[in-house]
Amino acid sequence: MEKGILIVDDASFMRMMIKDILTKNGFQVVGEAENGIKAIEKFKELKPELVIMDITMPEMDGIQAVKEIQRIDPNSKIVMCSAMGQQAMVIEAIQAGAKDFIVKPFQPERVIEAIKKVLS
Repeated sequence: MEKGILIVDDASFMRMMIKDILTKNGFQVVGEAENGIKAIEKFKELKPELVIMDITMPEMDGIQAVKEIQRIDPNSKIVMCSAMGQQAMVIEAIQAGAKDFIVKPFQPERVIEAIKKVLS
């Protein structure tokens, strides 16, 4: 079975945009979550190959979720999504174990480039 990608963002239209970019480029989306707590539950359940994680979300932010997922699976591959001006948070996320980041608004080629780089 092909392992897929878990998309985590509190905005459903952002999840839809990312999913659209991924499916058009031949990637499989196995699940979606709208906050860090759900992301961890879905990660344990689906064991995705890669997680695309928003930084700012209600209930549990992306950085906390990255730390938790890294505890569950130190080999997990996570790409962070950030809005412009969140550089400090991106650095913190990378230190927590994220492998790369993409900036909103998404440029499809940058999203695919980041995913391919992290998966290779």
